[in-house]
Amino acid sequence: MSRIGKKPIPIPQGVTVDLKDHTVRVKGPKGILERSLPPSIEVFLEEGKIFVKRPNDDKENRALHGLTRALLANMVMGVTEGFSKVLELSGVGYKAQVQGSKLILNVGYTHPVVFEAPQGISVTTDGMKITVSGADKEAVGAFAAKIRATRNPDPYKAKGVKYEGEIIRRKAGKALGKGTGK
Repeated sequence: MSRIGKKPIPIPQGVTVDLKDHTVRVKGPKGILERSLPPSIEVFLEEGKIFVKRPNDDKENRALHGLTRALLANMVMGVTEGFSKVLELSGVGYKAQVQGSKLILNVGYTHPVVFEAPQGISVTTDGMKITVSGADKEAVGAFAAKIRATRNPDPYKAKGVKYEGEIIRRKAGKALGKGTGK
């Protein structure tokens, strides 16, 4: 049995969970999240905890068991604490600013790159750092990846947009060797 799948998910104070026809709706202080679940996986509430069960040991059901439990745990954690990703800008003249729900990046192109933050996602900037936060872990990660993709970190000069704590392996540039004839 899946070690992750068999763990119950405790429901904190202030969070309500509604189960209807393989659809889960979790409501908490940070917002409301809704997700449809695979029909083969059984989800039920008991004593203030969410339990996930699978019907048999088929390979697909074993995979869905742990996945479903992890998704539900992320939903509960998202509506109570929320998720955030921090990106760092590095490069001469690179800057980020927020105007309303729009993020405007100047990252070395001839024009500024403008992103409209999806619903439920908030973006803040602090100098050369961009913080993307929200209740939905999947949406936060997708939007942060979209921002990072505007200017991936360069391995030669380490310029670009990277995640906080991400290590960029530096490459040596072209070296002029002795005895090359030039």
